[in-house]
Amino acid sequence: MYNCVICRYHEIATKGNNRNMFEKCLVENIRHMLKKGAADCRVRRIRGRVWIEPEGRETFAAESLEFIIENLPAVFGLESFSPAVLLPVDMDVIRETAVELAPGAFAAYSGSKPSFRVRARRSNKRFPLTSQQIEIDLVTAIADKIGENSFDIDLKNADITLGCEVRDEFSALYFDTYRCAGGLPVGSNPRVLTLLSGGIDSPVAAWQIMKRGSPTDFITFHSSPYTPPETVDKVRGLAATLNSFQRHGRLFIVNLAEFQKAVRDNCSERVRTVLYRRAMLRIAEAVALREDCKALVTGDALGQVASQTVANMDTINRSIDMLVLRPLVGADKLETISVAEKIGTMKQSSVQVPDSCTVFAPSSPATSVPVDLALKEEAKIPGYSAILEKIINDIEIDA
Repeated sequence: MYNCVICRYHEIATKGNNRNMFEKCLVENIRHMLKKGAADCRVRRIRGRVWIEPEGRETFAAESLEFIIENLPAVFGLESFSPAVLLPVDMDVIRETAVELAPGAFAAYSGSKPSFRVRARRSNKRFPLTSQQIEIDLVTAIADKIGENSFDIDLKNADITLGCEVRDEFSALYFDTYRCAGGLPVGSNPRVLTLLSGGIDSPVAAWQIMKRGSPTDFITFHSSPYTPPETVDKVRGLAATLNSFQRHGRLFIVNLAEFQKAVRDNCSERVRTVLYRRAMLRIAEAVALREDCKALVTGDALGQVASQTVANMDTINRSIDMLVLRPLVGADKLETISVAEKIGTMKQSSVQVPDSCTVFAPSSPATSVPVDLALKEEAKIPGYSAILEKIINDIEIDA
């Protein structure tokens, strides 16, 4: 019987004069998602809500509704959604439909006594019943239908919740509410470039920054022939998973081996990791400027490894002028793992494959490399700028 999906947002509602822009971006992202598997649907905005409805038919095709339920939680900007039955603004019709739907909702609890509640929201102030009166009316009607001893009333943590919205143009009933990621619609903030490794942290950092509205491209580093092809294949898989949360992000693939050999041959072993990271940021900045990305994103978490101490992050940061966003800087590993499991990157990240940072890695990396020492070590590398320029010119792009 479902003939609409009610989509709710939270943070967008706080945006004041900019709200219209965020709503339009959200609607376009939902439409883009629907094209992949529910093209027979349309999307519209109605005062504080976004509605998905079947196009050219009375109710959703089963496969379209299944696709929406599976994929809509990945659309940033939404707080929750509910498949619903759209009805006239008529209490008799609302009551009759609620009684008709109720047995199906209670069927899953056959043989037990579930808790139940009704949550009504009445924005139509001309409607003769208040929200509380609607709730009492529907509970009474359903109790008459299935038996008043068939359920217990629980207003806080009910097993079954019947939602009812009464608006000026129509009313709606629904039993199921699906949670979404929240945040802001992807595209409501400028594009960024994420340094994506095969580890746990950087995919989560990319997801977090998409949640704040910025679409992201990706840049990854390998050290062929010292790292195997699986190093890049793993990152390609992570980028594909992350792209399910946005329209599309390109992957820039960088071979850092020549620079790493130059560091190995000319610089102090203890500062290698910091020098690698400074070069990575310089290369990433060049790509970002060329591709009009407005910031870099990393998965750095304060104190996690030697390159992520306050002193070394400062020294690494000073290698470029571009803004570097670190959404995980204050997160602990368990928090990051929890998000990785939720977004579907944890299993991929757990596959053990060598990465670029392990090539010629120092046995005892320095945890505090001053900027002047980093500059002094970089000055020992013959043709430093030319090496980076060649690396940038040889970048492979997965479009």
